[in-house]
Amino acid sequence: MLKTTVFEHLKNAMREKDVLAKGVLTLLKAGLDSAEKEKGTALSTEEEVAIVNREIKQTNQSLEGAQKAQREDLIEQEEAKLALLKKFLPAQLSEDEIVAMLTEAGITKGMNMGDAMKIAKPLLAGKTDGGTMSKVVKNLI
Repeated sequence: MLKTTVFEHLKNAMREKDVLAKGVLTLLKAGLDSAEKEKGTALSTEEEVAIVNREIKQTNQSLEGAQKAQREDLIEQEEAKLALLKKFLPAQLSEDEIVAMLTEAGITKGMNMGDAMKIAKPLLAGKTDGGTMSKVVKNLI
């Protein structure tokens, strides 16, 4: 279960006095706890991965802001956060693997983007990020 893994990493970060890791893992654990409390039962793996992806998306947005402002200190910090968060994701598929899975699932040239994404999203949940999935689907249809 991802929640226990995050908690173990958080305890290690606290022991090692790693301020950045402690902050990131605290936010991630809070997000997982909050979602679990809201649902009322334990989260599925897909739900846990969705929460990690949400944190990654927010960190990417912060990174883009830091890059626009040319703040090297913040850029380094956000990149370190991203590296830490990505450790909690399952192995990501390559674009070739995504193409193979989508063509096998029935996505073909000339297909409506909405219909293609309805097939792709559940099939690729947690296996790739949304940007890569959209790009591959666009190229396929």
